[in-house]
Amino acid sequence: MANILDIRRRIRSVVNTRQITKAMKTVSAAKLRRAQEAAMAARPYAQMLTNVLKSLSSRADVYDPVTGQPIHPLLAERDEKTILLIIVTGDKGLAGAFNTNILKMVSRFIQSKPDLNIDIECIGRKGRDFMRRRYPAAAKSSTDQTTDKTTDNGETSVSSAQNHDEPAPQRGGPIQITGEYIGATGKVDYNFANKLAENIIARYTRREIDAVYLLYNEFKSVIAQRLVAERLLPIKRIGEIDVLMSEEATIEERKKRLEAAKGEGVALRPADNRAVDEHAAQFGMSQVDYIYEQPPQQLFEGILPKYIGIQIFHALLESAAAEHAARMTAMDAATNNASDMIDSLTLIMNRARQAKITKEIIEIVSGAAAQ
Repeated sequence: MANILDIRRRIRSVVNTRQITKAMKTVSAAKLRRAQEAAMAARPYAQMLTNVLKSLSSRADVYDPVTGQPIHPLLAERDEKTILLIIVTGDKGLAGAFNTNILKMVSRFIQSKPDLNIDIECIGRKGRDFMRRRYPAAAKSSTDQTTDKTTDNGETSVSSAQNHDEPAPQRGGPIQITGEYIGATGKVDYNFANKLAENIIARYTRREIDAVYLLYNEFKSVIAQRLVAERLLPIKRIGEIDVLMSEEATIEERKKRLEAAKGEGVALRPADNRAVDEHAAQFGMSQVDYIYEQPPQQLFEGILPKYIGIQIFHALLESAAAEHAARMTAMDAATNNASDMIDSLTLIMNRARQAKITKEIIEIVSGAAAQ
C-alpha cells in the first residue's frame, strides 16, 4: 500500500491543479461573454451591408444583357483548378478537441478534392503547425512585399503579398502554404480581415485562384455550434452562406457545454434577432427608387469587396468565441476530474491510515498476550 505521506503530496498537487483549472474556466467564461458581445455588435453592420447590396443588385446591371454572364469578377464562376482554403484555428491549446476537430475536417476537405491545386492560408498557430508538418510553403519571388505583425506574446507573424504586375511564383506542389497569421483571433481586428480580403480578391481577379473556401467553427451560442466549410468566392447569392461541409456537435458534447456554462453568466441559446433582421431586410425589399450620389453600378462594385471582408471578420469573431467556449468546457471537465481524483486519493489515504492503526493495535495486543 502507498505511503501516507506520498498520498498527501499527491492530494496537495491535485488541489493546486484544480485551483488553476477553475481559474482558467472563469477567465474563459469572461472572455466568452466579451466575444459574444463583439459578435452581436458586428451583426447590424453586416446585416445592413448585405441588404444594401441586395438593393443595389436590383438596380444595377449585375449581369451582361447579351451574354448573361456576371459583370463583376467576384460573381464569375469558372472551373476549379486552383483553390484557396482559409483555415481558422486557435493559437493556444487546453481547449479540448476544438483544434483537432477543425484539422480533421481540413483533412477531409483536402481528400474530397484530390485533383486540384490547393493554396492554404493558416490563421492560428495550431493550424499553422499542423500544416507545416505536412505541406511545403509556397516559393516567394523577389518582388514579394512582406509585412510584419507582432502578436501579444511578442511573436512576429509574417505574411506576404505579391506585386500585382509580376507573374505568380512557381508552385512547390499541388498543396502548399501561402500565408500564415498568428494572433489574429486573440484580438479580432477588422482591418486585418479587410486586408486579407483585399489580397484574396486581388488573387481571384488575376485568376490565380478559381475559388475560395473558409473553414472555421461557427458559433451562435454555447450550445449551438458547428464546424463549417463555406465558399466565399465566387459569390452565388448575396446574403446566403454556401456551405460545402458541416459537422454538428453531438448530444453528449452539448450536455457538457451546458453544464460548464451554468452559473457563469453566459448565454445558453442564440439571441432572438428576428425582429431586427426583418426590419433591416425591408431596405433590400423596398420598392422605393433611391437617389444615389454615385451610379448604382459604381456603388455595387465598391461595396461588394467589403462583403467578403465582413464575412471573414464574422468568421474570426465566431471562431474566437467558440475557442473560449471549448476552453471553458475543457477546464470545467478538468476541475471535475480533479475533484473526483481528490476524493479517490482521500479514500485511499484513509484506508492506508486505518490499516496502519489496525496493524499497530494488533502488534500491541500480540505483545501483551505474549507476556
